[in-house]
Amino acid sequence: MPRILHILDHSIPLHSGYTFRTLSLLREQRALGWETFHVTGMKQGASDALEQEVDGWHFFRTPDHGAGQSSLVGLNEIRLMNATARRLEQIVEQVKPDLLHAHSPALNALPALRVARKKNIPVVYEVRAFWEDAAVDHGTSREGGLRYRLTRAMETYALKRVDHVFTICEGLRHDIVARGLPAAKVTVIANAVDPKDFSAAPYAPGDLRHKLGLSDAVVLGFIGSFYAYEGLDLLLTALPRIIERLPNVKVLLVGGGPEENNLKQQARDLGLAERVIFVGRVPHDQVGGYYDLVDVLVYPRHRMRLTELVTPLKPLEAMAQQRIFVASDVGGHKELIRDNETGFLFPAEDAVALADRVIDVLNRRGDWPRINRQAFEFVQNERTWRNSVANYRAVYARLTAR
Repeated sequence: MPRILHILDHSIPLHSGYTFRTLSLLREQRALGWETFHVTGMKQGASDALEQEVDGWHFFRTPDHGAGQSSLVGLNEIRLMNATARRLEQIVEQVKPDLLHAHSPALNALPALRVARKKNIPVVYEVRAFWEDAAVDHGTSREGGLRYRLTRAMETYALKRVDHVFTICEGLRHDIVARGLPAAKVTVIANAVDPKDFSAAPYAPGDLRHKLGLSDAVVLGFIGSFYAYEGLDLLLTALPRIIERLPNVKVLLVGGGPEENNLKQQARDLGLAERVIFVGRVPHDQVGGYYDLVDVLVYPRHRMRLTELVTPLKPLEAMAQQRIFVASDVGGHKELIRDNETGFLFPAEDAVALADRVIDVLNRRGDWPRINRQAFEFVQNERTWRNSVANYRAVYARLTAR
């Protein structure tokens, strides 16, 4: 079996889509008997420990002493990559991997390339999203600006020089191939779930429902990080129209993020502060209780490059839990969801269409068992982590045999 050294930004237990996917993939590789090692770069945060155990996983760390930081664009990134490369050389000498597996962004791929070429080891690069597109949503870059173009060029440089590219969906695969890579060099390791991690649980205890003021409410919900691209502002814009038809509707927002204050202000401006319940972040082992409060989950992502190309995990998790949801028809959603078969779609950016679709879905509860059954069968048959991880096998075998 191959010895794989994974180069990551962060380790678990950070509860984000990035780290959840990483944990799921590593868990399945371990189940297959593959020997894996894991190193995180300086973005993990300052630490004096060179090695750490986290939730049963062993991580090599790249120390960050904070020296040499600069306000000039690019210099901090160079510092990060140089530190990662130095640490990688030490770890490669120690564990003797057969292959380096870098996870996006290119800040991990470029140091891996430097060390792999020096040590004559194959290197693969796994892309979950493009760094430049995420920066646009976070407000740290402008699409088409100098930083955006430089970042895109760096990603393309890495993609063309690694031995193979993995990515999470067909949207990203098409974009990568369009940059000049042979189609055979790019393999999709699809986002997935493990159905046994989820079950259709009974409703949450009445005290939690009562505590949040939801005892007699029909609840629309979102559980996750509040980034601008998630489109939660569109949900609040649609809420008055929904309430006109269904006066007992409330919105439950569980989580936090950069848009939290903007969303709270929007709810106040609309006169809906009592209709929108902000719970904040909750411990991972308590999230299930909040899911149980929700009648219909809403994923109203805005239309932009990131959401058109990237498939999210949330709809798959909803399908695995046999929960009803409404989602915008951006490309990342359409790659996962069959409208009126495994979930419900509405035209992105259209608050009226969102409101009307939510009202329609709430009035069609008789269809919910059929939708839930078909959605669960989809993830069970096509979107399990075991199926996805199996697609690494042929590439790993070819590269390590070489």
